[in-house]
Amino acid sequence: MDDVAALLGAWMMRQRWYATKGRTPRIRIIGTARLGDATDGARSFIHLVVDEAPEVPVLYQVPVVGRAMLVPDSPALICEAGGEYLYDGPHDPAFTAALLDAISGERAIAGDDVSMVGTAFGASGRVVGSRVLGGEQSNTSIVYDLEGGPLPFVIAKVFRVLHHGENPDVTTQAALTQGGSHRAPPLVGYLTATWPDPGRDSGTATGQLAFAQEFLPGLDDGWRVALRAAVDAESFADRAYDLGIATAEVHATLARVLPATAAGPDDIADALVSMGARLSVATKEVPGVAALAESISAVYSAAAEGDLPPLQRIHGDLHLGQALLSPERGWMLIDFEGEPLRPMDERSRPDSTLRDIAGMLRSFDYVAGALANTDGTDARDWASEARRSYVDGYIASSGFDVRGHRLLLDAFELDKAVYEAVYESRSRPTWVGIPLAAIERLIARSAPMPG
Repeated sequence: MDDVAALLGAWMMRQRWYATKGRTPRIRIIGTARLGDATDGARSFIHLVVDEAPEVPVLYQVPVVGRAMLVPDSPALICEAGGEYLYDGPHDPAFTAALLDAISGERAIAGDDVSMVGTAFGASGRVVGSRVLGGEQSNTSIVYDLEGGPLPFVIAKVFRVLHHGENPDVTTQAALTQGGSHRAPPLVGYLTATWPDPGRDSGTATGQLAFAQEFLPGLDDGWRVALRAAVDAESFADRAYDLGIATAEVHATLARVLPATAAGPDDIADALVSMGARLSVATKEVPGVAALAESISAVYSAAAEGDLPPLQRIHGDLHLGQALLSPERGWMLIDFEGEPLRPMDERSRPDSTLRDIAGMLRSFDYVAGALANTDGTDARDWASEARRSYVDGYIASSGFDVRGHRLLLDAFELDKAVYEAVYESRSRPTWVGIPLAAIERLIARSAPMPG
């Protein structure tokens, strides 16, 4: 196993999802489970491996297919070991079929120091083809072509980095499916594993390895739809209103299916500490934020004097890119894993729905900012109308007085804009003016609240 671990490590360090860049992995295999064998003799299995190179070890999932024969020119080849060729599982049809079968068939799999079990919400059908989506950083998504079942297409997301505890990308969408929501693609099911963890009192840890849900090909996300409308100076008011309704309906389903709780002083204090921490980082990296830090803190303090609405499960990282527009179904929300930089356990905690609303309002503002940056188009009025209509739609569906919590919504928007300023200063310095302008606007409150 040590030889295999070293070979896996040499391959992992070249993958986009490998989290510790610039270091040579030190891999230890802590568990292996076999999903099954294909008719051509290929073996499909999953290794759980710990990389001990970083200061805090990272646990990875490495799905592998072993084949006796070399597949010519395969980009998925990992290495040769033990007399067979090992391939990256998501790129091999033997693994993709075994994975979906384990999920939809609710298979219980006992491996070496790891056990797995599938949980199904519905049948999937027979796999006739599969392919990996490109461009992902931290996960690997497999699109399936199916026949003989209720869904023609399914997408499975394989988590490369694993954590103990529930993954909100799974549990949030499971709640929406259980609640009968049509505002998110229905879940087919998920695969859960239990593995050794000597750092826990129980000696074991449990988490989700992968999940599958309906795939809707050919749909544009909200960013593309909104950007085209803004370029054409076409009002987005009706579609923004409908998106507000969709957001409210998702929140309502989540509040019904998952625990919701009243907010107390500790919750307000925790929110302020989190906002203050992000502001502290931003003031060190972005001079424009540092110049406004005192005024930003004043908005946070004023917001803390008000009441925090009830807390519940939310999307957690809502923006136009997380919404799909279907001609038949209207707006649908996707990717419920939460804000990537927040610890996994925090992403499942009840939070304020105002955080999601603020994220979408920032996204409309970014459409206008993107156009101003690329060709000088002034789409500020377009964005203001879209923001106002989105809030109108949310209120019409939910009955929640969003505008009655203006200071708190401003604080959530400011917090998001501060985060954006840090991101842009690191990645796209010429775009940092977009969040800085929003910060100045929110501080001055010269622009009217949507509505």
